[in-house]
Amino acid sequence: MSGYLQSLLDDYRTVMERYRNRPFLNAAMAACALAACAEGEVTFSQRIRVDQILDTLERLKVFDPHEGVDLFNHYAEAILESPKEGQARAQAAVKAFTGDPESAGLLVRICLAVAEAAGDKSISQQVQIVMLCSLLGVEPRFAGLYTAETGAGLAPSR
Repeated sequence: MSGYLQSLLDDYRTVMERYRNRPFLNAAMAACALAACAEGEVTFSQRIRVDQILDTLERLKVFDPHEGVDLFNHYAEAILESPKEGQARAQAAVKAFTGDPESAGLLVRICLAVAEAAGDKSISQQVQIVMLCSLLGVEPRFAGLYTAETGAGLAPSR
């Protein structure tokens, strides 16, 4: 009987962990979609990276990977079909973590991973991630991104 009770308790803990981490799954997949769609299309390597993120992060392992991929596809399709409205929807999901520096930083690192999936980050992806940093209250330098302050000496001399 104790095996049954332990199994029941384990199932309960898993359900509670999914419930508690559901907003983070939404935000992570929205952030992935924002980074992936910055250039107007989602590449195969970016989709693979989303799968890797779902398989790697402890906070996301409690979910069926298909659930995460479906969320990613939902946000990506919305962004590609109607960029303004789709981005607003994705940003709303991400904005839920503005007051949580640990989660906000993780979301930015997730975006960087998706943006770098095919190699270097493009300018449009960098801009998208800097905007995400601004939305979350994360310093772009934390993500190794260009800011006006750090790039002041980069202007060509005349």
